[in-house]
Amino acid sequence: MDTIFTRGPSLNIRLTLALVLSVILIFVDHKMDGFKSTRVYLNSLMSPLQYIANLPGLMLSESAQRLTSQEQLLAENQKLNNKLLLMSEKLQQFDVISKENAQLRELLQAPVRESSHKMVAELMAVDKNPYSQQVVINKGAIDGVYLSQPVLDDKGIVGQVMEVGSTNSRVLLIADVTHAIPVRSLRNDIRFIATGSGALNELFLEHVPHSVDIREGDTLISSGLGDVFPEGYPVAKVTQVVRDESRPFARVTVAPLADLDRLRHLLLLWRNNQDDIAPDNELEEAAENEEKTSDA
Repeated sequence: MDTIFTRGPSLNIRLTLALVLSVILIFVDHKMDGFKSTRVYLNSLMSPLQYIANLPGLMLSESAQRLTSQEQLLAENQKLNNKLLLMSEKLQQFDVISKENAQLRELLQAPVRESSHKMVAELMAVDKNPYSQQVVINKGAIDGVYLSQPVLDDKGIVGQVMEVGSTNSRVLLIADVTHAIPVRSLRNDIRFIATGSGALNELFLEHVPHSVDIREGDTLISSGLGDVFPEGYPVAKVTQVVRDESRPFARVTVAPLADLDRLRHLLLLWRNNQDDIAPDNELEEAAENEEKTSDA
């Protein structure tokens, strides 16, 4: 019985015709670009099918991403809860210590230090002189700023006011070579004098004997001596102690805790006896200084 596949040309002839037709179509498509529009129509026809085929993968990817984001949020939430718990515990200790401190002061009949007046200032300019570490802030005599007023940031002491204008002031940083600040070690209360080196990330302790108990990592705070900086504010951390017996004193290098190279917002502190001082005299001095400057 004859089948449909045995009718017509033989298989070899069909294969030859198919190869020849394929070569002709390839040539026409490559050289004459004759199937460009047909390809566009076919791509448009296949786009929905491609989207449907990619849909399961997209859904799985989106689900995995959401699951990852949820896990990250849960982990961050857990960390924040742990941190809140630790801070609450520290706050409880702080409350207890504050109460004990108040009781001890009452027993010693020592007056409790009142919180001083404060004001936030913003950095306006930085001195370009490489041999001087000074900045300009946007608060002046009309705001009550006075000479030698202490200036801080969120981490520690920055410097003190050295010039007061009517609307701005110049601050001498603790890293300046002409600046010195009395400090004491938080670990053993030994007092030192920290002087600027001219570099923003380095200070020196002057005249430290070899036998003094000072170590790397010690935190230095303001001692309150000199009647400029109030007591107890962070100043620097000891980074290097070199005891060379051939030298009369040890070489102690400390790093300021304040970000002197990234200052933006600063805090001005008032002494308790400066709160009620009117800035009229400072305004007059600032006006005289500006007149002298303009005349020059």
